[in-house]
Amino acid sequence: MVRKTKRVPARTVGVKKGTRSGASLPLSGIRVVEFSHMVMGPTCGMILGDLGADVIKIEPPGGDKTRTLIGSGAGFFPLFNRNKKSVSADLSKAEDRARVERLIASADIVSENFRPGALKKHGFDYASLKKKHKRLIYVSHKGFLPGPYEHRVALDEVVQMMAGLAYMTGPPGRPLRAGSSVNDIMGGMFGVIGALAALQERERTGKGQEVQVGLFENCVLLSAQHMLQYRLTGLASPPMPDRINAWGVFDLFDTADGEQVFLGVVTDTQWAVFGRAFDLGELANDPRLATNTLRVQARSWMLPALREIVKRCPAKELQDVFERQGLPYAPIVKPEQLFDDPHLLASGGLAELGLDNGETTPVPLLPLLLGGRHLKPRMPLPKIGQHNAEAGQGGRSARGKKAKSRR
Repeated sequence: MVRKTKRVPARTVGVKKGTRSGASLPLSGIRVVEFSHMVMGPTCGMILGDLGADVIKIEPPGGDKTRTLIGSGAGFFPLFNRNKKSVSADLSKAEDRARVERLIASADIVSENFRPGALKKHGFDYASLKKKHKRLIYVSHKGFLPGPYEHRVALDEVVQMMAGLAYMTGPPGRPLRAGSSVNDIMGGMFGVIGALAALQERERTGKGQEVQVGLFENCVLLSAQHMLQYRLTGLASPPMPDRINAWGVFDLFDTADGEQVFLGVVTDTQWAVFGRAFDLGELANDPRLATNTLRVQARSWMLPALREIVKRCPAKELQDVFERQGLPYAPIVKPEQLFDDPHLLASGGLAELGLDNGETTPVPLLPLLLGGRHLKPRMPLPKIGQHNAEAGQGGRSARGKKAKSRR
């Protein structure tokens, strides 16, 4: 059984409010014109906007379709389109194209994630724009980089199936996509990395360039460790649910109150600590369990015995002991429970975002601190076409004016 200890009460904290100014942020003065929808392209713009860039989202007259998605897509627009302005434009109309062209003339970066050729017919592909805007950086998010697959339609599910991630995630015979848009989000991140690299190179050369990001290639990188394992050892990695664990205790355990807790005991020192913290009986000093290698080999009979011991304890009591002893553990948390996560609340990892209907919602921030500060929403979500007047004027940031004079 668990040995009793005194619990320390948690701090009471609240969700941080968003900051209203981006003047001191690293990308202040950089303007981004974004043609995007769904997740990958908007993620790129979200991160650039969080870093202080002036991001102007070009939407069709009826707005980005993700504004009205329901079900699992209901959170797409508010999450991935913060810190952006909205300009609505019908690109089939000459006057609207001219307004967008004036914005592009004032921009440092154009970012898009539409199907190949979709923007070319309007003259907004990189080959057309670079003739007039030599310093422009053009970030193109596509399903596949140039090659035999480049004209295929890609979704997160599609590339996870093609790139081995679904095979590795599900049990044998049941490939399973990850439970979030991991590739789309990661693809947007690589768009940002490419844009930042191109900005740095432009400082040296005075020239812009195209950055291309592929969703499929992005997912291949996630599977690369298993590719290399096979190449170096000759042994194919089995799917995650069917593989042989590298550690003796690295599993989900049922608790006395019907919950589940993940517990990890991955070193011999941790096994000794585990044995002292719990009444393991003869297991604690069993020579057949003296090393991690022996415990891995003994999992077939060791785990059922441990499960019986662990199941006598409530989940909170188990977690308290593992916390106190510095042992790896995790409760099984649902996404909706994260709004009340004490660490996120205390660390400022959530901030209030104003929605376009006047309401507010907490949103997770980028998982980084810049100079000790979180990068928070600076403005509410825009209404469709809210910044059309700015498109009419062209506008220009301080850094953009300097860049324009050097073209």
